[in-house]
Amino acid sequence: MSTISHEPVRQATGIRRWSELLTREMWASLAIAVMWLSVLFTAIFGQDILNTTVGGTSSSVPSAVVVAFFAFLGTWVVARHGFRSGLGE
Repeated sequence: MSTISHEPVRQATGIRRWSELLTREMWASLAIAVMWLSVLFTAIFGQDILNTTVGGTSSSVPSAVVVAFFAFLGTWVVARHGFRSGLGE
């Protein structure tokens, strides 16, 4: 009679404790919310970016446009690292 040996029992990788999971996602969510709140307050209370040329023409852009661009980039980075699944870390 022959016997087949089984693989040794391995501990599952990528499993984190609930507190670690909650902490990481909570801070990422809070950081993203603060970024977009800064866009909101800049849109309400911020001044415009004024541009005047030598010829006398002028243009204005709300400063919230620039802040929103950087908030978008920041959201992308924070979400990518903050909500990572843990596989391949």
